[in-house]
Amino acid sequence: MKLCIGTLVCAVAVLIAGVGSSQAAPPQTTPAAASDKALDSRIESRIHKDAELKKYKIDVTVAGGVATLSGTVATEAERTRATELATMKGIARVDNQIMVDLAAAGHPKGTTGKVVDKTKEAGEKTKDAGEKAVDKTKEGLSKTGEVITDSWITTRVKAKFVGDDQLKDSDISVDTDNHVVTLSGTVMTAAGRAHAVAQAKSIEGVHRVVDKLTIGPKR
Repeated sequence: MKLCIGTLVCAVAVLIAGVGSSQAAPPQTTPAAASDKALDSRIESRIHKDAELKKYKIDVTVAGGVATLSGTVATEAERTRATELATMKGIARVDNQIMVDLAAAGHPKGTTGKVVDKTKEAGEKTKDAGEKAVDKTKEGLSKTGEVITDSWITTRVKAKFVGDDQLKDSDISVDTDNHVVTLSGTVMTAAGRAHAVAQAKSIEGVHRVVDKLTIGPKR
């Protein structure tokens, strides 16, 4: 009878030890989970190497043999292409949640658009700086590097009139004050008068032309 009880106690002890051992064992990755991970990597690799889709940010998740795709592409054809690349042995179904947006072609990775904006902004700043430089040039220096003064303008306007057939027999006086040119005297025709004003306006540094010309013979 004592032997029987001892044997029973030993059996219970072995059973308890076995239960404790099974509870302490670390969880192991199931073959299914490992397979999903491998499929996930394969699909991502195929998409990222594809000539049409590599420019987009497409996320891939595989669970239970179902591949879920998300992201944005520019065309329906590219969306279909992603489904084709995700379809392979081991994938039971492809859940394509990719959005189609034509604007994605301009900034596929979500950063190109910002780069374009920055480039555009830089271009506008350069343009503004260029326009300011032109204004400064107009007010300060001529294209040849000469300082634009009132006397410089007067000399250039008079030089324009010399030998001009439309102003033949005209008697024109030129006066410049603070880059404002005043023309006085006589011209032979109305056309000659308009021509003289236009010629004066064409000189660098001229802000305005005051027309005091009259039509008639030389005095």
